[in-house]
Amino acid sequence: MPENLISASLSQADREAVMAAIATIREKLPFLIDLTPDDRRTLPKMGDKSRAFVSKALEVAAQNPDILPRSFDVEEMRRDVQLFEALYPVVQALTQLHELVEDTYMEVGSEAYAAALSVYSYAKAGGKVSGLDSVIDDLARRFSRKPPKAQPPV
Repeated sequence: MPENLISASLSQADREAVMAAIATIREKLPFLIDLTPDDRRTLPKMGDKSRAFVSKALEVAAQNPDILPRSFDVEEMRRDVQLFEALYPVVQALTQLHELVEDTYMEVGSEAYAAALSVYSYAKAGGKVSGLDSVIDDLARRFSRKPPKAQPPV
């Protein structure tokens, strides 16, 4: 069997506590939205390079409101900038946590699948003497391929 990097379990109580913590995060961030893929593609993005630009533009807007149309809401811009800055460390922490959970999930799934392949291989090797034919057939269905569809004559 390949190297086993993860040997752990997650109790029902711990899983429920994690789910409750996630619910608390959602509760504390009631303004979260769900963008469509098209929305994501078309929105102007603010990254690390744009942060200084946005801060300076906010200063210009606050110090020179006369250059802006009356409909421009400097305070709303200020709230957006402040929320962006407040969310930044949250996004960083959640991104790191997401990567760790996803990597662990992928690794433990890989370990379980590799172990299952070993069991299948051992069962095939010893199945004739052990009476495992029906079980081996069930396991073999994972690898069965559908025959390719016949192409209609042209």
